[in-house]
Amino acid sequence: MICIPVTAETQEAMLTKMERAFALADLVELRIDGLRGVDLDRLIRARRGAVIVTNRRREEGGGFAGSEADRIRLLIRAALLDADYVDVELGTDEALKGELREAVRARGGRVRLIVSAHDFERTPPVRELEERLRACFASGADIAKIVAMAGAPEDNLRMLRLLAGANKKGQAVVAFCMGEKGRPSRALAPLFGSRISYAALEEGEGSAPGQWTIGEMRALLKLLRHEAER
Repeated sequence: MICIPVTAETQEAMLTKMERAFALADLVELRIDGLRGVDLDRLIRARRGAVIVTNRRREEGGGFAGSEADRIRLLIRAALLDADYVDVELGTDEALKGELREAVRARGGRVRLIVSAHDFERTPPVRELEERLRACFASGADIAKIVAMAGAPEDNLRMLRLLAGANKKGQAVVAFCMGEKGRPSRALAPLFGSRISYAALEEGEGSAPGQWTIGEMRALLKLLRHEAER
């Protein structure tokens, strides 16, 4: 699935971007950490397809300015409104993660929990990446998301190796590298079993460094899949 992350400062701007994104993507991520005055009821009612609700903390590239309890409370509200996915960071306080996990489980499978781990400094060795993957699933993830900054082209291979191993085990994983040197992994990850790929609505609107636009991503995947079938 290709997901377009939507960021905005106001509800109206986010609703406008959501409408455009749903026409282009399989999935839309509502990045509510940059919103002023979040009205989740209104946002989720306006969906035209599946949504991920993410309220990213500042330590992992987000902009939420309130307390951790308030941040997770919004994710719990999203789960109670039957958002298709909610995304929480692996490093979140265990008690707060537990509250969110309980809210997700109470929805009887209508909501899935993504537990994510980001490294904005480097791409760790495969063994360390595998440890983070295990920790995400131990935290109750339905889908584990592992993202790291590429410092060299070979870092892409490290991430794809992680994906290949997880895919053989039947694990639901999202994994790729960030940054300009990590762009190859964003295009190749779906071929190695990554469940979700993230692409920007337009140039300059990416939610993380190195994102292709939705048009570029679709063109690359079409080309790569054609080559893989030859």
